Parts: sequence; C-alpha cells; structure tokens
Amino acid sequence: MIFRFIRKFVKGFFIFLTVPIALLFLLACVASFINPGKFWPGSFLSLTIPYLAILLVFAFIFWLAMKPRLSLIPLISLLIGWQQLDAAFAFRFKTIFTKDLEKKEGLRIVSWNVGSMYGTTSNAQTRLRDREEIAQTIVDLNPDIICLQEFNHSETQGEQANNIGLFTEKYPYYFFSKDLDKRNGFYQAGSIIFSKYPFVDSGKIAYPAGISESFIYTDILYNLDTLRVYNIHLQSYKFSREDYEGINKIQNRSDSALDASVGIIKKMKRAFQKRGTQADIIRASVDSTKLPNIICGDFNDVPGSYTYFTIRGKHQDAFLKKSWGVGRTYYSIAPTLRIDYILPDDNFIINQFDMVDEDLSDHLLLVCDVNLVK
Repeated sequence: MIFRFIRKFVKGFFIFLTVPIALLFLLACVASFINPGKFWPGSFLSLTIPYLAILLVFAFIFWLAMKPRLSLIPLISLLIGWQQLDAAFAFRFKTIFTKDLEKKEGLRIVSWNVGSMYGTTSNAQTRLRDREEIAQTIVDLNPDIICLQEFNHSETQGEQANNIGLFTEKYPYYFFSKDLDKRNGFYQAGSIIFSKYPFVDSGKIAYPAGISESFIYTDILYNLDTLRVYNIHLQSYKFSREDYEGINKIQNRSDSALDASVGIIKKMKRAFQKRGTQADIIRASVDSTKLPNIICGDFNDVPGSYTYFTIRGKHQDAFLKKSWGVGRTYYSIAPTLRIDYILPDDNFIINQFDMVDEDLSDHLLLVCDVNLVK
C-alpha cells in the first residue's frame, strides 16, 4: 500500500516536472529566432538550453523505465529542438590539433579576445610579460590570418605599448578599428586583423549610436582569389566587479541576492537587445558579399541565441565540425559559455580546429585550418 502510494507520488511529481521543463525548452528554442528587441525574455531562456536538454534526457530515461508512453514528452521536445541541440553540443570525436601541419594551400586562422593584450593580472611587470607571451602564443601557431578583439595599442607610449609592432614583422598587412582613441593615440582599443597576405579592401561597418564594439572586414588576396574575413565583437553585458559579486550572491543564495539580480537583469536585457540589432546588421552585410568569407569573433552570446543563429546563417561552425562537447570559451559565470566562434562559409573545407587555454585572457584562443575550394 505504502509502496503503491510512493510510486504514484513519484510519477505525479515527475509529470509535474517534465511538462514545464519541456515547455521551457521549446520556448527557448523558439526564442532563437525572435529578435530580443521584440521579446527579450527569450534571450534569458536561450542561456538555459543545455541544462534543460540534460534534464529532458534524464526525464526520457526515467519515463522509458517507468511508463514508456510518457517518455514521448521529452523525446518529442528534444527532436523539435534538435537544431538548437546541434548548435549547443558538438558530436564529433576530437582529434589532436597538428600544430606544424604542412598546410600546402590551406589557411590557418586564429581568433582571440585578448582582453587588452596585458593578461589578467594588475601587476605591472607581469602585464608586460603577459603581453609578449600573448603575441608569442599566436605567432608560434603560425597562422596566416589573425583576428583579435579587445586589442590595445598606443602610438605615444613607447615600445612597451606598441602592440601592433609585436606582429608586423611576420604580418605586414593589418587593419585596426580604433573604437576608442584617447588623446591622439595615447590609448587605442578595438578589433584588429593581421594577415600574411595583402588586402584588396578593408573597412568598418557602423553600428547605431551608443554601441562602440567593432564590426570590421578585410578582403584578402590569396592565391589569385579574394576572400573576406570578418572580425566582430558584439555588445557585452558590461558587468562591473560589483555585478560579479552579485552573481556570486545569487549562486550562493545570499540574502541580498534579489537586490543584486535587479541591476544584473537590466544590464543583460540591454545587451540582448543591442546584440539583436548588431546581429541583423552583420547578417545583412554578410548576405551582400559574393566573396568566400569567414566570420570570426567574440559574439558575447551562446549557440542557442538569436545572435548566433542570425549571424551564422548557413555558415559552418568550426567547433561543431571538429570537436566534442559544449566548448566553453569564456571562464566566468557558467561552464556552458561558448561565445567565441570561427564560422567559414561553404566555400571552405574545415581541416582541423582547436581551443587553446594559455591562462592569458578570460577567453580561449581559437585556431582553425581551412582550405578554399571555390
């Protein structure tokens, strides 16, 4: 009698959990195609897709054992959301990246948010050492094209701040966006593209007023072909130290967590909406070019987001093609934050891909080898 009651209670409890989880998962999947400017709460849901998917897998296993008919609820939900799952999880067996590969006609591309080029410490001597280590890490990979975000440079503070000069011996061609330019070159920051191959054209495409991040491109002459490389950096949440402390309070269920969450939600909402605008602008630009192209950069958004699906379009995702798992590229907050990408279009074959953790930035370095097959 008691056993029967417990069994019914457990079933009822799991039904009570399964249906809302399935509905939230489906709403999160739909939100991938709704601009946050029209419905911003959907962007919060997109952050939960990996977690909701894992819960649905457990629910499927449970109901398959307990009552197979009810296992259809999580199963159908997962099948409907397969496009989002396929973007969130890579299902390829990861191979060891061959650093010294004889590339023949292939291209090696590095994309990295270098977080100011001075590492993650506040110690002055360590920062100068990290600056050189960051550059050496990139150069040692022997890429043909380098896309860096949050790149700092100074034209007036001497060699220790001449960060462009760290690359120009091997990469004489570059385009620097200079999103911030203070005191006539004393401090410059933005995104930059370096290349071993000459540029046919380069430019920066403007975002609306109030958005400082970069959207730049270079048209590169490569073996009698011209290809376009985009380097993009999208709106961040602009979290302060106090915000990160607030996130810790939320995670630890502190008494002051509610107060901390209000400001964090406002910043996230604003960033979601701005990235929606940026994504539409980027997509329009990519659609307008007939050149083979590769999109690189820090999207500040996850694979289940409107930002990702809009910008990626029909492009390939190098991580999904050549790796395994969720592919975290950003250290803070959560273990599922893959927010940095290399996206070649279908004129390229992706040969290999890797994410390199050198503990020199809060982002991982991405490196990818491709062949142009146009």
